Order: sequence, then structure tokens, then C-alpha cells
Amino acid sequence: MNPILVNQPLLDGNEKKYLLECIDTGWISSEGPFVKKFEEQFAARVGRKYGVAVSNGSVALDAAVAALGIQPGDEVILPTFTIISCAAAIVRSGAVPVVVDCDPNTWNMDVSQIEDKITPKTKALMVVHIYGLPVDMEPVLALADRYGLQIIEDAAEMHGQTYKGRPCGSFGAISTFSFYPNKHITTGEGGMLLTDNEQLAERCCSLRNLCFQPQKRFVHQELGWNLRMSNLQAALGVAQLERLDEFVARKRHIGQRYTELLSDIPGLQLPLPRTDYADNIYWVYGLVLKDEVPFDAEQAMRRLAQYKIGTRPFFWPMHEQPVFRKMGLFDGVSYPVAEKIARRGFYIPSGMALTDEQICRVAQVVVEVFK
Repeated sequence: MNPILVNQPLLDGNEKKYLLECIDTGWISSEGPFVKKFEEQFAARVGRKYGVAVSNGSVALDAAVAALGIQPGDEVILPTFTIISCAAAIVRSGAVPVVVDCDPNTWNMDVSQIEDKITPKTKALMVVHIYGLPVDMEPVLALADRYGLQIIEDAAEMHGQTYKGRPCGSFGAISTFSFYPNKHITTGEGGMLLTDNEQLAERCCSLRNLCFQPQKRFVHQELGWNLRMSNLQAALGVAQLERLDEFVARKRHIGQRYTELLSDIPGLQLPLPRTDYADNIYWVYGLVLKDEVPFDAEQAMRRLAQYKIGTRPFFWPMHEQPVFRKMGLFDGVSYPVAEKIARRGFYIPSGMALTDEQICRVAQVVVEVFK
């Protein structure tokens, strides 16, 4: 019996055609025409004026924090339940990450906790949309306006998702995306910064390109990074973007099928199909073990692995990360919702290439493990 991978992308559109065009023309570096094309088309899809393609989603966050001028000692509020890239970008800048717990139903940051964390040192709110449903943005936007705060919107998992009809990634001063192979569209590795501010866009372009100067290229006034996306990666992105609506529909089909097949298992919390402001896009299909299940996510994943079913654990909370504890961050704090779902949550195969037959097999195994 063949294993079912936790993720497998679909690359059966124009990917090969565009890659061959790169090879035939010799344009394989970041100077190639597909980079600009991908930036423009992706920005237009999200309703932004400017796109800046970079080498991955993590460095997009680094560049976003730097471009906004976040300084040592500044505070940035973000969810504790997220990938470490978010907090790492803040810490590397010398700023202080301040975290809030997540909502037990959507798994997104609990926006009702943000205001209590705002201090005179707070400079930005980093909003991270998690797993398939967006953060409730209206209260966040109101707080940012009231306190004069910048918003960094991490929409890495939200390709094609909307909040009240408005594209995720179109909010705040700057937004970031990832194009890792498990995302709705992929460039293998890759990321994007989006903004409506021309000066911010220029700043991001400079930071991704070692802060070369137009007139004296190798004379540097400040340090940047080499964050450039190659023409080969962008060619994949253009081909994938052509099919984004198809991919969104496919992901929602996967999510709906799993929900139909797993809804009778009493010990599992399934993803919410929708909220008042969005239908789930099912970037991944997460499961959280309820209290009556006598084992944790690690044991559940081991049991599924015996049937050759791929899984991944949920994010581990930022306030429990050993690397940050060693730095003296988050001493004495507890965020019980994130702590619980980190230990009792995982996701099952939900990649773009997953077939209906595989969905049924995964569901049958889950039923077997939890019956």
C-alpha cells in the first residue's frame, strides 16, 4: 500500500512550458521577466498596488519588519500560536514580541486580548491568518487606527481567501505571502511582500537586493539581504496563479469531504466550515483531540503512520519555544488554548494533488484509529 503524503502540489499546468522558456532564453536569475510578471499579477489578484518577490515567506517577514522601521526595544503584538518565522523576524530586529492566545474554534489570534497588551512601546500588530480561516480583521483595524499602530499581515496560508469579500493580504501597511510547496500556489521556495505604499515597496526592493545604490552599486549606506526570487521560481508562480480559483475550489472540496466522513467521530474537533466573515479555505485539514481521547497528537500521528498516512503537528506556541525562553522572553506566562491545541492538534493529508480515493482511505484510517 503506497503512503499518502501530507502534501503534494499539482504542477500539471503551464509550469513546464514556462520553465523551458526560462531555459531557452537563458533568463534563470532574478533579472528575468517572469519575476516582474509574477509580482504584478499577484499584487493585482490581492488588490495591492505593489508586489516584491523574495526567496521565501520567512524572509518576507524579516524585510517587512525592517521596512517599517521597527527598532530595538519596540514591541510587536502577534499570536503565540503561529510559525516561529513571525516571532523570529521581530526578535532579529531587536524588538520585543508580545503574544496573545488563540481562539479555540478558529485557531486564530484572539483579537479580544490585543488591546490589553498595547503599551507606549507598541509599534505594530502582526496578524497571522492560520490554517484556513482569516483573523477577524475589523477589530484589529480599529485598534490600529485608535493607537496609531502599523499592521503586518501574514497571509502566507491564505492564497485566494477573503475577509468579508476583501482579499486576505490586502490589509494593513504591508502583507506577506509564502509559496512553499504546501501552499495553494507554489514556487518551490518563495515569498512576496505586498503594499499600497510606493515608498515601502521601494524600501523592500532595496532590502532584498543588498541595498545596492542606483548610481554607485557597490557603495553601501546600509545593510540589506540577498532575498531575490529567481526567474525559474517566478515562472512556476505565474503558472500556478493561473489556476488559483481551481485550487481554492479543490481545497474546499477536500475539506468538505473530510468533514462529511469524519463528523461522526465524537473525540475529534474538526475545522470550522465557516465564520460570519469567511468560508474556510482549508489550507490544511486540522484535527484537535478532545479531552476524552486518552492520548495526545504525537500518539495519534504515530498510529496513523502505521497505516502510511502522513501527518504534521500543529504549531508550537511562541511562549514555549526553548530558543526564546533562553533569551529571557515570555517568562512566567501561560496561554492555555494554544498550549492545548499544540499538544492535541495535528493535520492530515490535504495537499492539492490528493485524490478522492485517498481522502476516503485517510478517513477510514482515522475512523479505525479513533473508534
